[in-house]
Amino acid sequence: MGTVSKEAENVRNPLVFFDLETTGLDKKCEIVQLAAVSGDHSLNLYVVPRCRMQRGASRVTGFCVRRQRLYQHRHPVLTNTLREVVVSFIAFLRMFRRPLVVGHNIRHFDCPLLARALDELDLRAEFESCVSGCVDTLPLARELLKDRRLQSFRQENLVRELLGLHYRSHDALEDVRALQALYGVLQPTAEVVCRHWFTLDTMNKAAGQELPGSNNPTELCNQTAKHS
Repeated sequence: MGTVSKEAENVRNPLVFFDLETTGLDKKCEIVQLAAVSGDHSLNLYVVPRCRMQRGASRVTGFCVRRQRLYQHRHPVLTNTLREVVVSFIAFLRMFRRPLVVGHNIRHFDCPLLARALDELDLRAEFESCVSGCVDTLPLARELLKDRRLQSFRQENLVRELLGLHYRSHDALEDVRALQALYGVLQPTAEVVCRHWFTLDTMNKAAGQELPGSNNPTELCNQTAKHS
């Protein structure tokens, strides 16, 4: 019997669900809230952004900054520096055995912002050493639910359709808790997870084209199917 590649085995690693709230949706926006959850373990931290909150983002998330203090729905929240937030996130990830970082639409939004912060703080190597990769549940759900003819694959819509639940979306902690429950219902196979696996270095490449040769995710999925 052959052996499963190290990368293919990574899709079976512990899962850490992750989300950011930010000052807006453009490429220059900054992190305001970072939350992560894995099982009963959770992390929820806030940071005062260096740029202004965009009105649309403030209206949706309830965050605003006044006199260098961060408020959420008019209530002040305790904040940390960006470095403290990122270092705490890395420490949280280290609690698990090289977990997969899972989030909704993280490939094109959250992970690029996280990568920028990691590079700014010279912490990218620290992050990459303690995770086995990332998985975006947006394209994953589109693949698994392609026959459902859903109007929207936004996370709150999926949670409502599949779990029958309404929750306070656009709060990072509530979002990751809801995503963990949603993932439990989706129950993707290792093959499906592998098809939507990426790293910070490969997130800008087309799915299935991340790494050459034996490290190509499509090939890894085939290996997983043969040896699982």
